[in-house]
Amino acid sequence: MIQPKTTRMSNVELWQQWKEHRDIEAKKQLIEYYLPLVEYVSNRMAIGLPKNVSKDDLTSNGVMGLIDAIEKFDHRRGLQFETYASWRIRGAMIDGLRQGDWVPRSVREKAKKIEEAYAHLEQQLLRSVTDAEVSAYLNVSEREFQQMLQEIAVTTVCSLEDPIREEESETRLSMLVDEKAKNPDYKVQEHFLKETLIKGIERLTEKERIVISLFYYEELSLSEIAEVMSLSPSRISQLHSKAILRLRGALDKQKKQLLEN
Repeated sequence: MIQPKTTRMSNVELWQQWKEHRDIEAKKQLIEYYLPLVEYVSNRMAIGLPKNVSKDDLTSNGVMGLIDAIEKFDHRRGLQFETYASWRIRGAMIDGLRQGDWVPRSVREKAKKIEEAYAHLEQQLLRSVTDAEVSAYLNVSEREFQQMLQEIAVTTVCSLEDPIREEESETRLSMLVDEKAKNPDYKVQEHFLKETLIKGIERLTEKERIVISLFYYEELSLSEIAEVMSLSPSRISQLHSKAILRLRGALDKQKKQLLEN
């Protein structure tokens, strides 16, 4: 995926020098070594974002995320730094986007309404719901519903980074980070999170599952997925949005159940 630049010392030596001896030169080399991660993440984040979002701003925020990751990463635990750093970089980019108020409130409200519609209807019907059923629930035409999906496409890029609870900073993805010591509550939440995601993915349509698989597991861009599936990029964007909103609805439902128990 990423081919980091070569350095004078090995990767292990750099981590040892920085973490154990606070060698600033080793830290600088680690930053340079992993800079391609920032470019990689920013390229993926840029997909579907409005034209007014600067790629340079994404990159700058991503570099800050990389530095934060290098500061906090514990190399002795044998974890994959690239995975840890990627989430830190994404988080920094998303924080920058939020500070810039890049998504109008009206668009976020539409996304929330569709998310709630999926959660309510699928809980009631115990199956994947159609566009017609969601449109009827929202009291809009199917054409208007498709337009709404197009408008909110940018909000689904970072949906899994949203806080689990509005008043807290912990995100859904943070629950997937390996910790040295996990308490029983954490393990229970992690178990239910995985079960909820599995069930949520099972309820997606075949095309939605393919889009999620190609985007998040095969790491293809939306335009590349469009070529693979012989669909337009806008259609792929809609499928991605619907899939994410379905999963968000399932996660929110699980969150409420956990809070009640």
